Amino acid sequence: MSKPDAITVKNLTMAYGDYTVMRSLDFSVRPREVKVIMGGSGCGKSTLLKHLVGLEQAEQGEIYYSDERFDPGTHEAERIRRRFGVSFQGGALWSSMTLQENVALPLEQYTDLSASDIRDVVDFKLSLVGLAGFGHRLPSELSGGMQKRAGLARAIALDPHILFFDEPSAGLDPLSSRRLDDLILELRDALGATVIVVTHELASIFAIADSALFLDVASKTALCDGNPNDLLDDPDTDPKVRRFLSRGASDND
Repeated sequence: MSKPDAITVKNLTMAYGDYTVMRSLDFSVRPREVKVIMGGSGCGKSTLLKHLVGLEQAEQGEIYYSDERFDPGTHEAERIRRRFGVSFQGGALWSSMTLQENVALPLEQYTDLSASDIRDVVDFKLSLVGLAGFGHRLPSELSGGMQKRAGLARAIALDPHILFFDEPSAGLDPLSSRRLDDLILELRDALGATVIVVTHELASIFAIADSALFLDVASKTALCDGNPNDLLDDPDTDPKVRRFLSRGASDND
């Protein structure tokens, strides 16, 4: 018997009051897959991520993790959310806390580990993202790329089954961005995790995506869902998607 998809989204409509952001979204994410959510400015990429992690309530539709329905605000949703690791733009680190303290926070909140064990886990997670020896530093003492990696260390503190990244490469130079892409793939392999990435960076899309969902701001729905290389090569791919993937995201987002 085949394993269920890690995430299944059915007929999802996202709205703020009378304004519809996206409608009738249907897609799935396989276990250990890297799914990129892409599209132009204002299409709802980050809004979709917020719905997936339960920070926003859907106007209509259903979200499932494996075979469990995810309804924000319920006890079951809180249990499912424990499987998540989330890294928002900028890393969302507490500026007054050291890296060690930032990464330790979810371990202190959600586990019964001793202080000594937490220190060991924190040191290990920081080493995984290339920040061994930087635990005593404050976020302000780090470069932008290092802050991003510190955000990843906190996101993986609880060994999540599913990782969510919101514009992880935003503001980074091309070399730092590529290193971060490589790190995301390494973490996926190390944790056996499923990964959702919101990004408009073309280099990242082609480097890490097993599949990519394109949200169209004009039609307010998804125009395609597939491997970005296949989408670019397929003459039947919607022209908007082909332009997005061939001309660069700078003109679109």
